[in-house]
Amino acid sequence: MNSIPKPDITVPELAEKVVVITGGSRGIGFAAAKELGALGATVVLIGRNPENLSSAVSSLVGLGIDADSICVDVSDSASVSEKIGQHSLAPQADILINSAGVMSEKMAKTLRTSSQEWHRVMGINLDGTFNLISAIGPQMAGRKSGRIINVSACLGRFSGPGLAGGLAPYRISKTAVNALTKNLAAELGNGSRGVLVDAMCPNHTRTDMGGQDAPRSAEEAADTIVWLATREHNSETLTGLLWEDRKVVPW
Repeated sequence: MNSIPKPDITVPELAEKVVVITGGSRGIGFAAAKELGALGATVVLIGRNPENLSSAVSSLVGLGIDADSICVDVSDSASVSEKIGQHSLAPQADILINSAGVMSEKMAKTLRTSSQEWHRVMGINLDGTFNLISAIGPQMAGRKSGRIINVSACLGRFSGPGLAGGLAPYRISKTAVNALTKNLAAELGNGSRGVLVDAMCPNHTRTDMGGQDAPRSAEEAADTIVWLATREHNSETLTGLLWEDRKVVPW
């Protein structure tokens, strides 16, 4: 699959900016970390596996990127609050990317989904997103500056390929992420108070979740994330929306 064409624009320098990325040790989150780190940002990766985090940080540092990590289960609100608060940079993050996510079991239709499976998927995909926003978002609102980017999915839309049945916990968790995004953006004045809040669909991507036969690379999937994190913010900037390939798509 050909790469997404990038317009001839000057990307803002991200020196002295701090980016926190959940699910940042691999896949789309790691691809976004590489791109944003290459633009000068300090990236803080969040994940559950210490070995994966260590390897990812080493890879980024080897590329000349300033990188660190926080090992925490994003579904554990108390631990997230504690670990973020203890970190020297994460509490003052300029950009938050909620990329951590899990797929539900293949046969997880609504009437066949166990309570355990429901809460496992919701805990990471929805609660994890909320927990990081709760830990980092208030200081963004306080200083009227920041970007929050939530990785959603086309399967979470009410339109297109969205809620057509099956994979119930996954689809519904991503629909809820969309609602969280839109509601938070409205509460923050849809960009008028300095903070942009958006969701994006990466599409079917070659990751541990998407499989190796998926048509899109992690770098292609991360393109919209990087664009949302670096685009100009002025009175005409659209936010509180769902994006795919840098374009707004229906909820």
